Amino acid sequence: MNAVFSLLAEQPLIFLFLMLGIGMAFGHLKLKGVSLGAAAVLFVAIATTAWALASGYELEVPPEVGSLGLALFAFAIGITSGPNFFHVMRTSANVVLAMIAVVLLGAAVTLLLGRAFGMETAMIAGTFAGAITNTPALAAAGAASGDPATATVGYSISYVYGVIGMIGFTMLALSYGKNDTDAPSPLINRTVRIERDDDLSLLEVHSKLGEKVQFSRLRRGEDGPITHPRNTDRIYRDDLITIVGPESDVRTAIEFLGHISSHSLMTDRRYLDFRRVTISNPKIAGRTVEELGLEEKFGATVSRVRRGDIDMVGEPGLTLLLGDRARIVAPTSKMEAVSKFFGDSSRGLSDINPVALGLGLALGLFIGQIPIPIPGGTFVIGAAAGSLIVGLLMGRVGRIGNVTTALPHTACAVLQELGLLVFLAYAGANAGKQIGSAFASGAWIQIFVVGFATTTTVGVGLYFVMRYFIKMGGTRLSGVIGGTQTQPAVLAFANNRTGADPRVALGYAMVYPVAMIAKILVAQILGGL
Repeated sequence: MNAVFSLLAEQPLIFLFLMLGIGMAFGHLKLKGVSLGAAAVLFVAIATTAWALASGYELEVPPEVGSLGLALFAFAIGITSGPNFFHVMRTSANVVLAMIAVVLLGAAVTLLLGRAFGMETAMIAGTFAGAITNTPALAAAGAASGDPATATVGYSISYVYGVIGMIGFTMLALSYGKNDTDAPSPLINRTVRIERDDDLSLLEVHSKLGEKVQFSRLRRGEDGPITHPRNTDRIYRDDLITIVGPESDVRTAIEFLGHISSHSLMTDRRYLDFRRVTISNPKIAGRTVEELGLEEKFGATVSRVRRGDIDMVGEPGLTLLLGDRARIVAPTSKMEAVSKFFGDSSRGLSDINPVALGLGLALGLFIGQIPIPIPGGTFVIGAAAGSLIVGLLMGRVGRIGNVTTALPHTACAVLQELGLLVFLAYAGANAGKQIGSAFASGAWIQIFVVGFATTTTVGVGLYFVMRYFIKMGGTRLSGVIGGTQTQPAVLAFANNRTGADPRVALGYAMVYPVAMIAKILVAQILGGL
């Protein structure tokens, strides 16, 4: 092995990608449905570095490479979370504030116990980051303390229970989630025969039912042509109209308008056709469905949009992003023109939008280094928080003038995973140089106790606050636990146990962006004490 260690010490990039490959090979192994995932890269890098050091070789990943990986990860998280982040802040403030309070309580436990054990500041901050399994928080803790290697040792030892413990609390939430009554409705479409005699316009129908349902096809009479309904159109008795939306909203609309027809307008494609198109035209990305003016241009409409694995109703205010797959209903003769208008190229799934990526990362890194005055000195929020904040804003805005500020969902997912893996390899290489002394001195016992107490405090706090005070269902709570922990392994476990119930994803997305920012800032403060 000496020859291998010698090569890796001289070639840090070979070492980096070797850790990525071997680490993820272990990360994909499952024990009772649970795998370490990306975290395996951290542990493989720690073990390899410690082994090499014992043999007299020092392995490392260049700090600049680690910073780049972290910035990519945080920026991509911000871009994908941006559209949902500000909506959550407006509509679920009670859940978010409760989550922040629980995280702060966990931080207080970490600080008090850590000080009682006489642990260094960097070790306390790193233990907190590991107990709540947040890699950007580890970076913030290391940067604020000035001792990233010591912080990473605390992170590494407390991380394992941070995952396993939260999976236990997820199981606890799912045990009472079997009786939940808050299951969201899947998207459906139904053809309805109108039984009303008041000749309402569709605009008036929307005012009564809301915009969660959309109308995609209209036929007057038994054999009339099928047209795309406009908001100004009126509906008359015996008209047939196709409604698209969440099942519960569609059923409400059916009761309001008439009854389900035995005729399906979707099967007749002579007049109107439908097609899934990929949004790859940068001129469209960042605009809302309403801003596209599809009715005026083509007599067409967007009935639903798929982003990643989630289907959404094509509401007028929905912002479209590169890589989204929109289901378009349009006159058969104009379908090709509509497809061309959207681009409909697979390139839309992978275009990293270099302008937005480059300028956004540069701005995020710059903001992360701005000194912020506090009593007794200054602190910086760091590359992770700066990139995350800029990503959130760019993801929310979507477009500035003719410049698209967002990236496709698929491209963000790739950048997010690559950035995370690179940073974990860097962090593991740093920790590997320190972890041997931690085990030799017995300090690992103190780290484990503090980490155990922190994770348990957060898990118990979330369970009781969300269940008994917020009155949240167990299935959604399992997602909230994973989102608060910002832990994909917990999310994967809950999805596996529930058959990917959408309430899990909703709970995860509800708190994830705020939890990410809160934990980074808390770790920054702990590291700077």
